[in-house]
Amino acid sequence: MCGRYASSSSAEDLVDEYEVVENLVRTPLHPNYNVAPTTQVPVVLERPDRVTSEGLHVPGARQLRTLRWGLVPGWAEDVSVGARMVNARSESAATKPAFRRAFSARRCLVPADGYYEWQDLSRDGAGTAGAKVPKQPWFVRPADGSPLTMAGLFEIWRDPALPSDHPDPFVWTCTVLTTQATPDLAHVHDRMPLTVPDDLRDAWLDPALTDVDEVVALVRPAGAGTMTAHPVARTVNSVRNNGPDLLAPLPVENGRAAVPGEQLSLLEEDL
Repeated sequence: MCGRYASSSSAEDLVDEYEVVENLVRTPLHPNYNVAPTTQVPVVLERPDRVTSEGLHVPGARQLRTLRWGLVPGWAEDVSVGARMVNARSESAATKPAFRRAFSARRCLVPADGYYEWQDLSRDGAGTAGAKVPKQPWFVRPADGSPLTMAGLFEIWRDPALPSDHPDPFVWTCTVLTTQATPDLAHVHDRMPLTVPDDLRDAWLDPALTDVDEVVALVRPAGAGTMTAHPVARTVNSVRNNGPDLLAPLPVENGRAAVPGEQLSLLEEDL
């Protein structure tokens, strides 16, 4: 899964990197090294051509927006359901009621520096029998230092509590698609975000591409060796902690993080 990530790029950098035509981010994007569900996150998407009620033709454009992380389907009664839909399995998104419409025509890119994943140390017998073994967070990023471009879906949900004449009754939300982890990351977790390589960005964003089989053909898990990972301090467990120090690598001994003793007592209530 992907429940936390880091995002430090400015809107200007994202406009250049993703060839954005329309920048709809109205306030500066501040670096966020502990992005959590339900927060507003920068997303690249493409809107189709449309005709207004007055008959005016509005051409489509590639946009940079901020969306609430946690997809809210159009049929949802309350925005709170999005907190449970920050991820969608790429293997089943085309058929799941919550995601299939977005998978067909509302795909997006979710830029990041990298993402956090929590390793379950109890699987290898670590710790004392019967004692709870704290999970070890890792930071995963592209090995070549390039941006991490996560495949996403977005929805536009109308808040039924707002009056029909409300000037902005819609909530834009998104989710990150996940896939099976590459063999070299499987020791951390068996899932990882689905990434979109540079040569597939245009096709992934194309709102005119609605054939499900053709969209499924775009889903290509990252290859082994394309990502690198290192353990980080458990301070990332709390969303109250934020800063580039969260990315600092811990030393590794015998293939595992050499965690200072005091780190073991940190709470995981925010995970």
